[in-house]
Amino acid sequence: MKRIILLSDSHHTIDERIFPYLKKCDEIWHAGDIGKIEVTDTLKKFAALRAVWGNIDDHIIRKEFRETTYFKCEELKVMMTHIGGYPGRYEKGIKEIIKNKKPDLFISGHSHILKIIHDKELNLLHMNPGAIGNYGWHKVKTIISFNVYGKEIKDLKVIEFPRINN
Repeated sequence: MKRIILLSDSHHTIDERIFPYLKKCDEIWHAGDIGKIEVTDTLKKFAALRAVWGNIDDHIIRKEFRETTYFKCEELKVMMTHIGGYPGRYEKGIKEIIKNKKPDLFISGHSHILKIIHDKELNLLHMNPGAIGNYGWHKVKTIISFNVYGKEIKDLKVIEFPRINN
């Protein structure tokens, strides 16, 4: 069993209110728009980190992380990218990649809109954790926590934080 925290769109900042959740996880997955390398450096202090770069990320972040990553967590096949769309509205080329790679879980960020959708056509679960940063139009910051048991996702929780602009 692996305990996962999924987040996206930190846009240069780490909200310290997520720290208690990070202390309880085995892995942190960041779906892009990190903002500055200090964000991922901080996340790595809590747990193993898997991340992709997003459209706002500079050459330093792009050197450390990929645009799209594929990995296994337990027996769950995961594909993560920043700009990917969602079932019924995938970004150009993404649906073909999904058909080829056949992930069980497809993760994207970018929209700042939390979504968890089962794609019946492609037989996968899509997650977008919304946004945890201070930049953007979202009124509530969100992250997702869940556990991976073999190939199954269980104990999924959406965690919300009121937005406080500094």
